[in-house]
Amino acid sequence: MSVHEQFADDLTLYALGALEGSERAAVQAHLEQCAVCRRELQHLYGDMGLLGLAAMGPASPAGARARLLSAVAKEPRARMVRKHPSRWWSLVPVAAAIVLAVVSVVFWRQNSALRQELAQQQTQSGQNQAEVERAREVLALLSSPDAMRVTLVATNAKPQPQGKVIYRSQTGSLVFLASNFASLPPKKAYELWLLPTSGAPPIPVGVFKPDARGSASVLMPTLPKDLQAKAFAITIEPESGSTTPTMPILLAGG
Repeated sequence: MSVHEQFADDLTLYALGALEGSERAAVQAHLEQCAVCRRELQHLYGDMGLLGLAAMGPASPAGARARLLSAVAKEPRARMVRKHPSRWWSLVPVAAAIVLAVVSVVFWRQNSALRQELAQQQTQSGQNQAEVERAREVLALLSSPDAMRVTLVATNAKPQPQGKVIYRSQTGSLVFLASNFASLPPKKAYELWLLPTSGAPPIPVGVFKPDARGSASVLMPTLPKDLQAKAFAITIEPESGSTTPTMPILLAGG
């Protein structure tokens, strides 16, 4: 069926004013492109006038549809197909699936970032707790009335290096503060020793390296409880520390 046949009945209804909405708009769009249908519409308008006059007489005009189809047969035109409205709603499930996938990825990334941040906060919290506990131990040692306090000095040195030891044998707690210590060659460090009252060999307490101002510290090393000390001493050792002191002894006090 040609497009002219398709619009034949519609042209009649259009001429009568019986078409509305999208159907009327489709006929108008076709008339703008088709001269044959425009001529037929003019004939229809003329026939409608004749029909009005013929209503008072015995005869009626020839059918407009037959003349339109005859005229169409003589007009070689390309076949035209009326376009159906785009069913955009058929794409809604696809779009929804894409949106859901994107949202899922965003939530997964946010969840992963939150887990990492929580893990970091837990680690930091554990470190902070350990630092707080260590600070409490240092404070308890510094304020302990029964802690042993020893000053270590060196003679014939300017500025005179000095070390202060605060030690509590009951808990094995120790704090050492150094000042005016000279810098050392590479791979060397100072080491603090505890000399037991029992006469046992010196016990290594910890190694340290002074900063640019000659200051350093050894805080809360691991020492056995109830270890009585008669003195402390400092030597120069490899930076990894030694198990026995290397002479000479630089500072001593007790």
